[in-house]
Amino acid sequence: MSDALESEVKTNPQGDPITAAPAPPSAQSGKKDPHAEAKRQKVVTPEYMFHEAPREKEFITGSEAAKEAVRRSNVDLSIAYPITPQSETMQLIGVLYGEGYVKEYYRGEEEYGVMSAIAGGSRAGVRCFTATAGPGTLRGLEPIASWPGHRLPAVCMFTCRVVNAPLAIQPDNIEMAYLLHCGMIIFHAENQQDLFDYIMMAFIISEKNDVTLPVGVCCDGFFVTHARGYCSMQDKGLKLPEREAWRGAVPVLDAENPPARLSRDAPVQKSNFMAYNIHAVWQQEVWAAVERSRKYIDQYMDGLIETQNVDEADVLLIASGSAAAQCREAVRECTAKGIKAGLIKIKSLRPFPTKELRQLCSKAKLIVVPEFNYVGWLAKEVATAIYGYSNAKIVGGPHVYGGMSMPVEMIVDEVICGLSGKRSSTVPSSAIMGQVDPDAVAHFMQNI
Repeated sequence: MSDALESEVKTNPQGDPITAAPAPPSAQSGKKDPHAEAKRQKVVTPEYMFHEAPREKEFITGSEAAKEAVRRSNVDLSIAYPITPQSETMQLIGVLYGEGYVKEYYRGEEEYGVMSAIAGGSRAGVRCFTATAGPGTLRGLEPIASWPGHRLPAVCMFTCRVVNAPLAIQPDNIEMAYLLHCGMIIFHAENQQDLFDYIMMAFIISEKNDVTLPVGVCCDGFFVTHARGYCSMQDKGLKLPEREAWRGAVPVLDAENPPARLSRDAPVQKSNFMAYNIHAVWQQEVWAAVERSRKYIDQYMDGLIETQNVDEADVLLIASGSAAAQCREAVRECTAKGIKAGLIKIKSLRPFPTKELRQLCSKAKLIVVPEFNYVGWLAKEVATAIYGYSNAKIVGGPHVYGGMSMPVEMIVDEVICGLSGKRSSTVPSSAIMGQVDPDAVAHFMQNI
């Protein structure tokens, strides 16, 4: 063999040198199967996995919680592209691939390609998982936004971070505002336990015949992904049933009869009127499928919301994600001050808990909606949902963004200002809806 051939460097499809070390002698000799534990996993029903299986508590990061959820989810395909703070999660999914818990795994060329490849995998009928964050979300948004219309069940974890300039890598969930209106089901995890549970439940909900939609599981990056918290997990020897693609709302691609027709209705190509009509009807069906997921969210996640001290509360704090954790402490401090305060934690943003909020907010005097973003997308959702069903004054804030933490005192101050009529030092009057300032109310409603 020539010296040139001996010195040839092997590369991957992206052109990077392959530097992987050879397998250790024990693996080469067949003495130990690195996939042995994965092969011994036992398939159990979702009902057993989520509600009956014994759990053990561990102190882990959110990235590790996501890894453990995927370990138990019988995932066929996972594709990674690094972006902070998601990179560690997908690196750990690569470890699962090496251990045999994920069947196929590779690094994509960039986010657009990753999300397009996930679409291809889901169309082919396999269970898919990926994750991204911030600018990666926006770069992959075009193919992501096509997933619901093509009725592709897949799970994507969004580890939210700053997207607008000046760029930073710290937590800020403004990117969720871009995701709420594309037809995905959207969950928002408060902590490591939520992230673990929501990911596994998302696979089962997304693949239900009358749903067949992608699910985005969001968390506030670093606050959840890199921090540690207690997480109760089922034995790693259990796994969910595999995806049964034939049960989906639309048929998978038939690889034996190419080319596949992605536009499933030929008239789309024939006339503008038919194209518009078919698109409109299909959009209605996508959003109807989002609504149909409610019963499965009730079944597996115990509802779209979680409540604390709401029955006799004069003040309700409504929050999702990490803001819910801050609100728990704010409720405690308000109670110590003699203020009757309660918390409504929103677990599912799509579908949105409109009916639940209308029932719970009917008697409240004040509603405060803290958020980790500048635009206040949750406050607008809440105000729209309960308009005409509650006479409460609604404070759209306080807001922190760009990676700032939210002091509990900020929330408590808004409660006190809202009850006393004192002017807030952090929330502008345009973000306050109530009887106190009609002009502010009109301005607020114009901006919903």
